[in-house]
Amino acid sequence: MQFYKEKLLSPGQLKRLNEHKYSCTSVSLMDPFLQPWWNWLVSKVPLWLAPNAITVLGLTVNILTTLILVWYSPDAKIEAPRWACLLCALGLFVYQSLDAIDGKQARRTGTQSPLGELFDHGCDSISTVFVALSACIAVQLGYYPTWMFFQCFCAITLFYCAHWQTYVSGTLRFGKVDVTEAQFTIIGIHIISGIFGPSIWMTEIPYIDGFELKYLIGVMTVVCTLANLYSMFSVIFTGGVGKNGSTIPVPGVGTVSNFVAVIFYAGYIHVFVEFCRVFESGGVGKNGSTIAGTSVLSPIIPFSFVVVPAFIIYRKSAENVYENHPALYILAFGMVAAKVTNRLVVAHMTKNEMQYLDTALIGPAMLFLNQYFNFFIKEYYVLWLCLIWVTLDLLRYCSQVCLEICDHLKIRLFRIPTGGHRIGTSQTSTITEKNGTNRLQRNRLQKKHH
Repeated sequence: MQFYKEKLLSPGQLKRLNEHKYSCTSVSLMDPFLQPWWNWLVSKVPLWLAPNAITVLGLTVNILTTLILVWYSPDAKIEAPRWACLLCALGLFVYQSLDAIDGKQARRTGTQSPLGELFDHGCDSISTVFVALSACIAVQLGYYPTWMFFQCFCAITLFYCAHWQTYVSGTLRFGKVDVTEAQFTIIGIHIISGIFGPSIWMTEIPYIDGFELKYLIGVMTVVCTLANLYSMFSVIFTGGVGKNGSTIPVPGVGTVSNFVAVIFYAGYIHVFVEFCRVFESGGVGKNGSTIAGTSVLSPIIPFSFVVVPAFIIYRKSAENVYENHPALYILAFGMVAAKVTNRLVVAHMTKNEMQYLDTALIGPAMLFLNQYFNFFIKEYYVLWLCLIWVTLDLLRYCSQVCLEICDHLKIRLFRIPTGGHRIGTSQTSTITEKNGTNRLQRNRLQKKHH
């Protein structure tokens, strides 16, 4: 697959990218306690190692450890080896730690740029798919295919909505229970599966007939999703009569396995609440629109082209392609969602309108048309073709966008310019933002640049 013949980013977008300022707020419960670990870890990283290299290294570890789990349990029903679950927990911890220090390394070396923010979010969009899938395999959710579908797409949707909210408000917001808390919860799930075996989640909770431990995960998922989505949509839904119709009137069971589902649903409800709060405050664009001056609801269209076909194809499959190959199915549609999310991040950083259609949708279209024409080709093979197409399309898009930005900013993607090493100011501060970006430190660094 060749690169695009035309530039993906216009001169106007690149100019607005230069003007982009990273804005983030965080009230995470766990981040303050992890700051000492992150600060110590980044102090051991050599100054010649580029921040983006740290990010991609963490993502690679996360993907490889998850794929080992997928290899042993592709249907999420087979009990994966305990060591594979423990390895997955370690891989996620490595990814989480490296993802937290890439920004710190950029400040240490004086190589902060919009490219670093884009690269970090792009890797996160891919990692979200693998992390959600690994958690489902660790608790053998393949026995509950609809629940597994919901669980994975909840995670993907929350990540997309977080950046949708950013597209509207201009600020990336992390709640009290957010990414870090979710990652360590899943690390805990992998550790429990590694110590006691994945079958532990089938244990029934005493005095609650038919309620398995894994159901707690489902409950946590629902609660956290609704809470965070509420917070995010509160920012989006209060847009004014801005460009492109930005105004929207809004009226004022007993086994151990089931128990885990409850915990996750609770967490998702919290995410939903936070999401809606942000939307209610309106966009930062003209008359309450997005930063690009577009409708605050416009990003829902491209994402619906991912989720809706995924559900329809799953339900209409005569060969039960999703039930028989859930990991492959989630990865295929997860890569499509990652591509759409990356385009949303680019639209936010370049203050540009987001296009509705995307070449990655050709993959799901293959499956849909194959069903429409009465399964001309075996669905399993079409699913593999879909995964290959969307993965190559995602890599092609991300590569070209990064290369265009590198060329515009005159920087290297994975290399630090000679003589560019610089140790930043003290890593500690009483005012700490996400992943250790503290306001005091940031102001000092900006003064040094000037």
